[in-house]
Amino acid sequence: MGAHVHNITFDCADARRLGQFWADLLGWNLFYDDDPEVLVAPTFPQQGTGLLFIPVPEGKTAKNRVHLDLGPEDATRDETVERATAAGATILADHRKPDGSGWVTLADPEGNEFCVERGVQERPSETRAIRIG
Repeated sequence: MGAHVHNITFDCADARRLGQFWADLLGWNLFYDDDPEVLVAPTFPQQGTGLLFIPVPEGKTAKNRVHLDLGPEDATRDETVERATAAGATILADHRKPDGSGWVTLADPEGNEFCVERGVQERPSETRAIRIG
């Protein structure tokens, strides 16, 4: 018996503003109605995992225990970082290495951490993965 991840949910102050940031960054769509919740997904009806933004009265007080790692598909890591900062993200830590590996840790406009890894075209052509279990 299994399950799938339907949504990754963000508590936030301004669901539409934060949802729009993520929709722009991911190239996805923003969906909302009179409900204060906002959905960001590639399509509607939703197929696959989406991002759900729910307004809450309290602000963020600590580091995220879970965060998103973005792997750019049609841009480089640096182009994606530049697009994110232009849209309101802040660079928290730069872990890029001279050999092209590494990542950049950023915070979205409400302080939620996320990382940008190398883009698809920046990765070595041979990647090995071992499944355990």
